[in-house]
Amino acid sequence: MPAPTRTSNDAIVTAALDLVDSGGPDALTMQAVADRVGVRAPSLYKRVESRDHLLGLLVERITVKLASVLDGAADAETDDPFAGVVSMAQALRGFAHEHPHLFGLVFGQLPDAAKPPRESLARSAAAVLTVSERLAGPDAALDAARTITAWAYGFLTMELAGAFQLGGDPEAAFDYGAAAIARSIDARNGMRAHE
Repeated sequence: MPAPTRTSNDAIVTAALDLVDSGGPDALTMQAVADRVGVRAPSLYKRVESRDHLLGLLVERITVKLASVLDGAADAETDDPFAGVVSMAQALRGFAHEHPHLFGLVFGQLPDAAKPPRESLARSAAAVLTVSERLAGPDAALDAARTITAWAYGFLTMELAGAFQLGGDPEAAFDYGAAAIARSIDARNGMRAHE
């Protein structure tokens, strides 16, 4: 029997997104979501199997949003893959600062039921893989994309945690790092992976 039309899957995921965006993953409870969408908590289980299932729907939505952010940054730099890496890194930093809890969730460890489908992950990685292939070549594209992503995640996680306490400008350091990573994997400069 379908759930009453007092709410929708989209409204439920949007409520979950708002809760996590403002209060982190611990703010995501079925009761809090139910309160936001105007139904009783047990009614949610007609639409989502569990909190982990809802978390998975939420992570999938975040990956779609993040893919859009990265696509926009990559599209702005279509002629230069080096600039594309830097632009995407800056766009990711903007997303992380605007939505630190969502950033942490999408890159964090998730229960199996909350892991997004492989297709969503592939979609969110497409722009980084495309630029990485243009920069590092087809044989090293995945390695390059993982290197870029891991460096950016590590830097941003430290920055958001307030770990850079020696002064200086974290934004300038991030831009320096993004450019250094891009230069280090640029096959056009004679560098090759696995040498």
